[in-house]
Amino acid sequence: MSATVQVGDKIEDFTLPDETGTDRSLTELLAEGPVVLFFYPAALSPGCTAEACHFRDLAAEFAAVGARPVGISGDAVERQQQFADRHTLGMPLLSDADGAVRELFGVARGFSLAPTKRATFVIGQDRTVLEVVRSELRMNTHADRALAALRK
Repeated sequence: MSATVQVGDKIEDFTLPDETGTDRSLTELLAEGPVVLFFYPAALSPGCTAEACHFRDLAAEFAAVGARPVGISGDAVERQQQFADRHTLGMPLLSDADGAVRELFGVARGFSLAPTKRATFVIGQDRTVLEVVRSELRMNTHADRALAALRK
């Protein structure tokens, strides 16, 4: 089991396909500003939809602090595309199908129905973790706390 990522840790670069199948690296995503990487258990499930839509609804606030939310789960590219389209999310949704990035961040869970824990990491442009939000049940707290950290 991998170590859990904490505030102050440096994240190594990784590359995953987004909802269009385009490979996106962390370095590339960070080129324009901090990234709020939110891991969610399953695209299109009620909790993950509520969480992702809250990030979407706060898009202007994130843009105002120069940051962008990026979703990530073990869902296939096609499912991420359905999720993005159905809710007009307007943010990259990365497909971590083999779970390598989930392991890197220490958010893997043992059972296969929901292999990813719900957790959010605010990552600065130098790949340093500025904030970590862990809450399985309070969906809005992820975007709210990420935004608060970016405004500090």
